[in-house]
Amino acid sequence: MKRDFLTLWDLSSEEIDILLKRAIEFKSGKDANKCPLIGKSIGLLFEKASTRTRVSFEVGIYQLGAQAIYMNPKEIQLGRGETIHDTAKVLSRYLDAIVIRTFSHGTLIEFASNSSIPVINGLSDLHHPCQAIGDLMTILEKKGRLKGIRLAYIGDGNNVANSLIEAASRMEIDIAIACPEGCEPDLDVLERARAEAVGEILILRDPREAAGMADVVYTDVWVSMGQEKEAEEKKRKLKDYQVNNRLLSCAKKNAIVLHCLPAHRGEEITDDVIDGPQSAVLDQAENRLHTQKALLEFLLGNNTR
Repeated sequence: MKRDFLTLWDLSSEEIDILLKRAIEFKSGKDANKCPLIGKSIGLLFEKASTRTRVSFEVGIYQLGAQAIYMNPKEIQLGRGETIHDTAKVLSRYLDAIVIRTFSHGTLIEFASNSSIPVINGLSDLHHPCQAIGDLMTILEKKGRLKGIRLAYIGDGNNVANSLIEAASRMEIDIAIACPEGCEPDLDVLERARAEAVGEILILRDPREAAGMADVVYTDVWVSMGQEKEAEEKKRKLKDYQVNNRLLSCAKKNAIVLHCLPAHRGEEITDDVIDGPQSAVLDQAENRLHTQKALLEFLLGNNTR
């Protein structure tokens, strides 16, 4: 039976452990000459522009021995009114899996419900699970564990924040989200995470309180793609939520700094922090490649045709 990866809820904590171990093996160079997905074709259907998601998936697919087929909706029949239902049914006949990067999470749900191949969420307005898996790998690399880690997320409660909450609840991480009123993470995500979590999940207003004794300090852009009309209002609300050296001093001395990129330097994070000695941002970006390779191998291993 096919498996989709639309949110972190689609994997158990044990399966996430397996993926992370496999990603670490890939990064170490183990099996570098093996091509477990040789002969497979994997689609990349992107409504949103991308640097890391597109390149990491294309390179990872190539390294696994498969071929990537990039599709812009404007260049296929979706752009001329063909339904998601029909597109999903047809592409399922050609491809072995598909990665979709889109605005509405509902698009992913509809596509997956009509697809007979694994559907991977490359990003939606509600979730960014591939990013969160890469983040978990980076924390594990830098801290040697996940259980009991204190993660402070500072800024807008967006799709990245939602997936981090899900990841924290799965892996027994304590997470504190610092955001202004009106910028909270999704309520449904919070309620489910709190029902299932072993660790602590806090929504705070004071970024210094959230960063206090944190092992990881994480931020993201204040205005996501598709929210440009809200830009000035969001920047006004979030102006006191910048990750700078003053805020970082509230965290543990050996805390690491994460940012999913792209960064708007001078807004949500300062140059001296993102380029500083505590930054793990470039390792975090690289780890997208390794975790996505592990994910593709896992999903297609359960979907051999």
